[in-house]
Amino acid sequence: MIIIKYLHIGIDDTDSPDGMCTTYLASQIINKFKDNGIELADYPRLIRLNPFARFKTRGNGGVSLKILNDDKSNLARKIVLSEVEKLSMFDCDNTNPGVIFYEGEITEEMREYAFRAIYEFIEIDEAEKFGKSVGCEIHKFKKGRGIIGSIAAISLPLSDYTFELLTYRSAENYGTKRQIDYESVYLMDSETFPDTFENIDYSEDYIAIEPKTPCPVLYGIRSNTVEALEVAKSIVKVNEPVVDYCIFKTNQHTDMHIQKASDIASMKQFGCYEVVGEVKNKPTIIDGGHMFFYIKDESGEIECGAYEPTKNFRKIVSHLRPGDVIRVFGGIGEQNTFNIEKFQILELNDVEYKNPICKCGKRMTSAGKNKGFKCKKCGNKIESDEKVQVKIDRFLETSKFYETPVSARRHLSKPLCRM
Repeated sequence: MIIIKYLHIGIDDTDSPDGMCTTYLASQIINKFKDNGIELADYPRLIRLNPFARFKTRGNGGVSLKILNDDKSNLARKIVLSEVEKLSMFDCDNTNPGVIFYEGEITEEMREYAFRAIYEFIEIDEAEKFGKSVGCEIHKFKKGRGIIGSIAAISLPLSDYTFELLTYRSAENYGTKRQIDYESVYLMDSETFPDTFENIDYSEDYIAIEPKTPCPVLYGIRSNTVEALEVAKSIVKVNEPVVDYCIFKTNQHTDMHIQKASDIASMKQFGCYEVVGEVKNKPTIIDGGHMFFYIKDESGEIECGAYEPTKNFRKIVSHLRPGDVIRVFGGIGEQNTFNIEKFQILELNDVEYKNPICKCGKRMTSAGKNKGFKCKKCGNKIESDEKVQVKIDRFLETSKFYETPVSARRHLSKPLCRM
């Protein structure tokens, strides 16, 4: 029996808010590999980590590559380190690249580490200690924070995954407006959805495949299949050079960051959860456009937020009322507020208690505390103080899911079209 040995390569924390993209760096490494007869054993992987991490890269994603561990492995190492040194944004204080080389099979403890990197915080020292304990070859640049995501990127199992096609622009065009033919994007979406998704936010007329940062990416298309990406790429038209493109296998849009919480009290700050609660108060909007309300259960309560960037999603949230029971998905941020990504209606409180209607057809008014009701129209009085239950129509529907718009959606959040 022939045992095939692989070399796993993890790269993270090479970009900054002002430029670069770890996926672009990976594409350049892949090109150098091809020039030297080094082939990938699988699609390159783009792995998104905890969206609430305190020290995170722009999209908080690491990249991993997998090649045969043969006589060209040392050359592959040299290529990777050379490209990281050449292309990383070292001028940025928060850019601290890390590279991992690992020979052999991914172990269960490595898989557990990867999930921790999505659910929790891992410090640099802890990551380095762990990496050495499992036999990783570690390369730190500056503080080397990127080793945290690099180990996770090679270790994470992908029971659910999507693909993303990323095209790259010429260096002289970085920081300029991207020359994408928007009509072709609408055509592409109509031809390929739902195999591709997150292309357009129709409610905001927002082209979601176009980045808003001065990075090398020209556009990115997300899909369930590689075949759909190839079709999509053939439809999208641009009026500037596409110097390269690469397809990544990724955990984006899988809800991999979401943990099921048994109750509200068990959730921790900076974690991402699915939890059930009863709406405690009517949602209210504050200056700045953010909307808040509380949910509760027997263990406690937590404030939930639908923030201004979620736009019309706030209108949906505004229809919640006390007594509704909902399942919410999202994460707990700096202010200990639960940031809603989507929610499902489990039970609707569809009754109100109103003053009784008089026999003349007019709704009665209170006659005073403990004095019953009276009718202003005909003068009729009743002694009972009890209001009557009235069934009301609700905008929201039981069992239905409601999600934030494409323009405000997190990388890891699973859209309804994939559920």
